Amino acid sequence: MKFLFPLLLTLPLLGEEPELTKDTLENLKLPGVKVNIGEKSIDVTSSVCLHEGSLEFIACTKDTKEHESIIMVEARPRHIHTALLLLGAKAGHPAIRKMVGDEDNPRFIDLPPEGSPISVYLVISGEDGKQVERPIADFISKIDYEADPNGEVVKKAGDRLKTFLFAGSHLYGKEGTPKTYLADNSGSVISLSTFGDELLCLPGVYEKQNQALQWEINSEHLPKIGTEVILRLRPQEPKEEPKK
Repeated sequence: MKFLFPLLLTLPLLGEEPELTKDTLENLKLPGVKVNIGEKSIDVTSSVCLHEGSLEFIACTKDTKEHESIIMVEARPRHIHTALLLLGAKAGHPAIRKMVGDEDNPRFIDLPPEGSPISVYLVISGEDGKQVERPIADFISKIDYEADPNGEVVKKAGDRLKTFLFAGSHLYGKEGTPKTYLADNSGSVISLSTFGDELLCLPGVYEKQNQALQWEINSEHLPKIGTEVILRLRPQEPKEEPKK
C-alpha cells in the first residue's frame, strides 16, 4: 500500500484515470477518509477547533494551525489527495513563482493556483439529531474593506464562498529517496490565504497580510468546539461547452 500514493500522484501526468471499483475501496486503507461512490464525494472525519476570530484556513491537521482554522481533520492530507484522485478530480498546483528566461537573464512570474474545482461542506447534526449537509459558506463571513464618503475605512459583508481548487500541495525530496508530501508536514489542508503548500485553496492569490480581504467565523450554525463533524468534499461536474 505504501507505493500506491506516489503512483496515484503520477497518473494525471501520464494521462491515465484511476479506476474506482468496490474492490479498490476494500483494499485501500485511508484512515479518516471515506469514499462515497454513489454521491461522488469523500467524507473526512473532523472536529470543530475554533468558534470565533479571523481565519487563514478552513481545515488543518492536528497540532498545526488550529488557532486559525475552523476544523481539525483526522486524516493525512496525502490520503485526502488520493481519495480525490479516485473520484476523477485533477490535481494542479498551489500558487507558485516560476523562473523564466535563461541563466544570464532570469526573471520570475507568479502563477495562480490550478486544479479541479471542489465544493466544500460540513455535515453536522441538526436540531432533530439528523445529519445535515451545509455549504462551508454557512460558517464563514468574508469581510471587505472600503472607504466611505467621508474617507473612513469601513468593512462590509463580501461574497459567499463557492469553490476551492484541488491544488494538490507538493511532493519534495532528493532524487532516489522517498518523497514527502508537503501538506503532511505543514498541516495545510484547506486554505483561505495563500501559503503555497495547501491541498485545497481558493482560486487566485490572497496574501495573508492583505487587509482588503479577511475571513471571520460565522458561528450561528457551528457546533461547539470539540464536536465531531464530517468534512465533505465533492468534485464539481465539468461544465458542458455551449453548442455552436
